[in-house]
Amino acid sequence: MLPWLFSMSFSICEKESRQVFPKRKEILSTPLLTIREASVEDLLLTEPEANRPGKCQVTGVVLGDGSTVCAGSVILTTGTFLRGVILMGLETHPAGRLGDQPAVGLAQTLEKLGFTVGRLKTGTPPRLAKDTINFSGLEERVPDNPPVPFSFLSKAVWIKPEDQLSCYLTHTNLKAQQIVLDNLHLNDHVRETTKGPRYCPSFESKVLRFPNREHQVWLEPEGLESDVIYPQGLSMTLPPELQEQVIRSIPGLEKAKILQPGYGVQYDFLDPRQLTASLESRLVQRLFFAGQINGTTGYEEAAAQGIIAGINACLLVQGKPPFIVSRTEGYVGVLIDDLTTLGTTEPYRMFTSRVEFRMSLRPDNADARLTHRGFEEAGCVSQQRYEQAVQMRAALEDGIATLKSIQFSVSKWSHLVREVPISSNRRSPLSAFDVLRYPEANMEILARAIPEPLRKLAEWRELSERLKIEAAYEWCVVNQQQEIEEVRRDEALRLPEDIDYFAIDASLSAEVREKLNSSRPQTIGAVSRIPGVTPAAIINLLRFVKAEKLKAFPQTGKYLSGKMYSEKATSQTPISAEISEEELGSTFVKTPL
Repeated sequence: MLPWLFSMSFSICEKESRQVFPKRKEILSTPLLTIREASVEDLLLTEPEANRPGKCQVTGVVLGDGSTVCAGSVILTTGTFLRGVILMGLETHPAGRLGDQPAVGLAQTLEKLGFTVGRLKTGTPPRLAKDTINFSGLEERVPDNPPVPFSFLSKAVWIKPEDQLSCYLTHTNLKAQQIVLDNLHLNDHVRETTKGPRYCPSFESKVLRFPNREHQVWLEPEGLESDVIYPQGLSMTLPPELQEQVIRSIPGLEKAKILQPGYGVQYDFLDPRQLTASLESRLVQRLFFAGQINGTTGYEEAAAQGIIAGINACLLVQGKPPFIVSRTEGYVGVLIDDLTTLGTTEPYRMFTSRVEFRMSLRPDNADARLTHRGFEEAGCVSQQRYEQAVQMRAALEDGIATLKSIQFSVSKWSHLVREVPISSNRRSPLSAFDVLRYPEANMEILARAIPEPLRKLAEWRELSERLKIEAAYEWCVVNQQQEIEEVRRDEALRLPEDIDYFAIDASLSAEVREKLNSSRPQTIGAVSRIPGVTPAAIINLLRFVKAEKLKAFPQTGKYLSGKMYSEKATSQTPISAEISEEELGSTFVKTPL
């Protein structure tokens, strides 16, 4: 199970070979699993069950050849296929992806059933031939050595460190930008009002929104034995001949050959507020949705929903209660809660800033948070994994208790662990757990200073690493809890009516500023209910408003009108997709890493 689904304070990332993941043979040999490759055109429906919400109940699907597959529950993961249309330049044709037909009949059925349908768009970059790229002058990014496994059951990954493949970094330039600007009239996709992904936009969108900058392009190999390179960050919908001009204007790609041009896709999605927290539809019983059909974008986001929908579809058939991951337990809980309560008007992507308890949701402790529930409630965790998680959790609790029980004065600690610069201003006594918080400290150093009882803790490498992380994050977790309580206390705090969200000197993203300016909330509590405004943004806005309140007249406690903004800040309008001649003549800026 991917750690991202439940944790992301610091993350493990991996670029997998398409040739080996997923392992087709392993999937095909899974007991009690039957795989049929066919298009789904319609749903089999019957009368609803009593005492459950829904106008009808799904009992299976109708395939493209007219045959049917009966089922106790159905999960729809349509991706970009729901009435999908591909755009390349001025050309459009129905497709879910290049070479595959869209799901039109299924889209019509869902609409007739009363589902609220929206439209989103995305895109994909052209694929390049590896042997036509000059990597010599590009910045190489080598993989981790040794690579870190995702699973708690794995001691190492299957591939040797030396067999891993590097990625390379290059950048676009003004020449590539000018090709886009000169040919906007040949690009229908970028001019469409349909919302696309904000955080991985097409190259054309980046040129329009962030002109006169270099933009990163990551050259990623698609497989260990593949000759295909995926230029991450270069999604395009220009005509193929113009895509070639853009590609060959980029350093290292002067002679690159395009194997498949990039293109845009527009597709239907359903308002996710029509789902329960188990991802079951409120309109049709036993029908579940996962992935882009719910308005999300990204592989991990889709995988997270697929796991939860799959678990709950099985539990429903077995007559068991649903498996719900809360916002405090994992990132997938935050994702599903955001979707089903707030909905989305643009492709939703998961970020750490969306999570109130992100310091507690880390890949190192995913087993402690959800393995027990996965074993007891969902039935998706093996006995081996469960027993290992129980053992580690007990060892962690004992280890933390042991470290906290060892206490000495600051002067004695300074003598015992000279490698650790312990501040003389710290209050005595200090515990070994307190000392472990210092960046220079680790369990090996503490075990040398106090062999008994710390030697055994240091010899277990995984436990030693977990103890260090727990010590480092303890104060962060406490601080975050205090922030959450601060927001709860001040929900009724009123915001100034004349506040200019584009000018205030607060740490807010462009997306949050746009949403605040559009909604004009009256209180902090109202801010927390705006889709897309993150918990981190709420904290930053709250602290800005409270700080400005201190500058108000003490007699009245009112805000100083017109003084809500930093003198350095200047009012800005939302980012425009139009570029003036003055902007084109401005200084060329390189976007930092």
